Amino acid sequence: MNVNIKAADIVTAMNKTIKLLSLLLALGLLIGCLAACRKQTADPSAPADDAGHTDFAAIALDMGSETLKQKVTVKMFIDGDTTHFNVPSSVSSNGVLKARYLAVNTPESTGKIEEFGKKASNFTKEKLSAAAEILVESDDGNWNLDSTGGRHLVWIWYKPDAQSEYRNLNIEILQEGLAVASSSANNRYGDICTKAIAQAKREKLNIYSGQKDPDFPYGEALPVTLKEIRCNIEEYSGKKVSFEGVITKNYNNGVYVEDYDAETDRYYGIYVYYGFGLNGDGLDILDLGNRSRIVGSVQYYEGGGTYQVSGLTYRAMKPDDPNNIMLISQGNDAAFYPVTVNELVSGKTTVDLGGDRGEKEFDSAFLAMDTSVELRDLRVTDVYMTSNEDSSSYGALSLTVEYGGKTITVRTNPFYGEDGKLIDGKSWIGKTIDVKGVVAYFNGNYQVRVFSLADITIY
Repeated sequence: MNVNIKAADIVTAMNKTIKLLSLLLALGLLIGCLAACRKQTADPSAPADDAGHTDFAAIALDMGSETLKQKVTVKMFIDGDTTHFNVPSSVSSNGVLKARYLAVNTPESTGKIEEFGKKASNFTKEKLSAAAEILVESDDGNWNLDSTGGRHLVWIWYKPDAQSEYRNLNIEILQEGLAVASSSANNRYGDICTKAIAQAKREKLNIYSGQKDPDFPYGEALPVTLKEIRCNIEEYSGKKVSFEGVITKNYNNGVYVEDYDAETDRYYGIYVYYGFGLNGDGLDILDLGNRSRIVGSVQYYEGGGTYQVSGLTYRAMKPDDPNNIMLISQGNDAAFYPVTVNELVSGKTTVDLGGDRGEKEFDSAFLAMDTSVELRDLRVTDVYMTSNEDSSSYGALSLTVEYGGKTITVRTNPFYGEDGKLIDGKSWIGKTIDVKGVVAYFNGNYQVRVFSLADITIY
């Protein structure tokens, strides 16, 4: 056997082995790097995925930072960038933290309705309603208030499920293109916020899409809420508006419409006069219990010294016409929320009008105009019946009622007994009653209008 091996051959074989090992090592490092990069795509500092999109909201929450942190539950959703949370009294004395999201300014959905406002509001509600856990974080070592002095500026973190890591909702709203910047660079997560906004613009998402919002009521009418109309009624006089609300009562070729505002925890309403311009499907849209979109002009009614909405139209051949009234849902109840005589006679309420308009004080009764209310334990001190048979209000009753030293008038429709005769109400004097009605205004005073005998309980 020939075992004579040249030294050059040994060196050549060794070089080949070394090159093969080096190649295998380099390949292993490359595979490891690629795996690490894929694992870190949620990290804002990592490369984007194949579509060029980075999930900035997956930034890690540093539980050891100097910021204040508190686990919370939702008390009330307001809009896309404002939520009220239940918190311990150590955070807020009344147990409620009114959170204004840092770095985020979503389109309006609680005053003057703006494009993508409802979508932003629904996005926030959807994420937090399904969350397994929610935590709020301050931007530094303090719970800081916004310019109104009534809301805390915070970061919102949530876990989609119990096994998930926290996600930052503020940043998620930005990366979805559902908000514009609001001092977005001047905070602890400023760099990530600006990257999220830039990505949303690059991907042309929602408000940066250049497309119409499918949920926005386009047309010549100004989309607003009933709160916005009631709190700025003179500003809207003579203007065409659109708004949503629940139909609570029929009266004199018109209906009362009301809607709830979560931020002020109040109902706002207005009388809508349809006259003789609607029939068929148009009138059906205004059935009691319907939540409808109303489109009409705000007008001052000289005869009553109040405002109303009129000029409603419905074109059955063009159901999607933005000038049409529209049915949204059925089976809704009137609020009949409890109020006191004192509140309607002398109560005052301060409302934040939003934006640069600041706060304004109103008579509580003015804000309650045209909404359904309930008053309890009223003592009837006097009753007057309209006796002029030529009057359109013949047989109507005006009850003077008292509670806590304050008096108010309860005005009713004509009521008839089982014998078919008008009820004069004289037997009610001295008795205690509960009433359900609508706040109205007559001869310079607020009163409660009752439309049915069933809405009066006599003790």
